[in-house]
Amino acid sequence: MTRLAAVVLVLTLSAGAGVWGQAPATPGPEHAILKAKEGTWETTMKAGGMEFKGTVTYKMELGGLWLVGAMDSDLGGQRFTGRSLDSYDAGKKKYIGIWVDSMSTHPMVMEGTYDQATKTLTTVGEGPGMDGKNAKWKAVAVTKDADTEHFSMYVGDGKEPMFTIVYKRKK
Repeated sequence: MTRLAAVVLVLTLSAGAGVWGQAPATPGPEHAILKAKEGTWETTMKAGGMEFKGTVTYKMELGGLWLVGAMDSDLGGQRFTGRSLDSYDAGKKKYIGIWVDSMSTHPMVMEGTYDQATKTLTTVGEGPGMDGKNAKWKAVAVTKDADTEHFSMYVGDGKEPMFTIVYKRKK
């Protein structure tokens, strides 16, 4: 452990929440929506007229505030891995997500809202584009039932998704 990390740890543990002027965050009803995704899912991604299989495992961590995801799939003979962190930012009143993967060194950062009536999470943000430059992205995740989710990813102002993924909970 570096000296700076040790100092920060000691100060954090000894100071308590009062020094920071607010109580520690606690999971709310918005986090329950994320928690429902815990488990292992099989994925079928469609892009460019091709289909790719994979898995993703989700687990609520960090005091129940963050849904942590680990994806592993095969993109036509090339192994693809990704990690996600998703939460609800009570200050912004928005869901937030961070995505990193084995094809880029730059994270994708998204934020958006959940429509309870349609069970749809829509987020927008920026991240690496296909040309390596930053691009605008829009993600739409629709919960069909407790064991099925349909995900579509759009680049820029695209009307058709760049790719889709169907998630099926592994039993």
